Amino acid sequence: MSALETARALLREFPVVDGHNDLPWALRDQVRYDLAARDIATDQAAHLHTDIPRLRAGGVGAQYWSVYVRADLPDPVPATLEQIDCVRQLLARYPQDLAPARTAADMEAARAEGRIASLMGAEGGHSIANSLATLRALYTLGVRYMTLTHNDNVDWADSATDEPGVGGLSPFGREVVREMNRSGMLVDLSHVAATTMRDALDATAAPVIFSHSSSRAVCDHPRNIPDDVLERLPANGGVAMVTFVPKFVLQAAVDWTAAADDNMRAHGFHPLDTTAEAMKVHHAFEEHTPRPVATTATVADHLDHMREVAGIDHLGIGGDYDGTAFTPDGLNDVSGYPNLIAELLDRGWSTTDLTKLTWQNAVRVLGAAEDVARDLQATRGPSNATIGSLDG
Repeated sequence: MSALETARALLREFPVVDGHNDLPWALRDQVRYDLAARDIATDQAAHLHTDIPRLRAGGVGAQYWSVYVRADLPDPVPATLEQIDCVRQLLARYPQDLAPARTAADMEAARAEGRIASLMGAEGGHSIANSLATLRALYTLGVRYMTLTHNDNVDWADSATDEPGVGGLSPFGREVVREMNRSGMLVDLSHVAATTMRDALDATAAPVIFSHSSSRAVCDHPRNIPDDVLERLPANGGVAMVTFVPKFVLQAAVDWTAAADDNMRAHGFHPLDTTAEAMKVHHAFEEHTPRPVATTATVADHLDHMREVAGIDHLGIGGDYDGTAFTPDGLNDVSGYPNLIAELLDRGWSTTDLTKLTWQNAVRVLGAAEDVARDLQATRGPSNATIGSLDG
């Protein structure tokens, strides 16, 4: 049996839990949530990285759907609710394939049924508008992780891609982490500054995740995880889910992206704009300045290093599909996961290691957060602290 055949067989038993997919935002951006216009039961390769046939081909068994909204929106809370509603509409439209999941037990039940467990993650603390009650409401609606920041700082936490603000987490930021622990919501440290990562690890009583981040030692980008933080995951119990975004995993792509972003700004577009007009500018730049191409091996290099530093029990996968304009060769869309597993098999990863990477670690960490929440709820009630009362 070839490595690819072995990979596919492994994924039939222990499918991928992917930590981050931006399909809901793509559906908002492209068709304003008109699900009939992007029927993911059919091939949507012309428009999206994600549809059900390719999720099946990729061996995906659980997906955290990002309910991301842009930080510059004037009303991030209702926009986040619209994203949550989009996921709920997807679940109602495709019940044969997508199973609602809020717990580790739900994930296992979906796997037993052959459906794709569908969870939600809020990407950026701006989605709670400095309100712990809003945080709890998002949990009640099914959100099971929150990324503390996106690309910009929030009032209480520093982002990896913004100027230092509060120096990591403010006192209110630490209270957000504690309230996430009490609720059972995973603390997601993708996108945050290294200072915020360290402060969150100091503050949390539950395992953390990185829903879509790779190794800073392998590719020196601030979105990636420094080794000293990876070294803390065994004691914390958390999971770092490697991402596929070329500008985070390939150093040459980091440098190329900086030049491409400058070009986008010069033409009046935000660097993250993926509208048709913006992509024309991107493609024109790429024609005269060829884009360095990441591959499946590039991502595997990150996993090799992260396993060495953090250990196999603390790794997962978070592709960031439909949240990036470009993807690595071999990982072009959600059907590509078997190629990564085959690459790791060729590098000597055992099937035991790979079942931890694909399924077991991610399920364990959610279950551990549930256990911590159960204990904390027995000893204290909800926090009604405000940012004014704690940060002044």
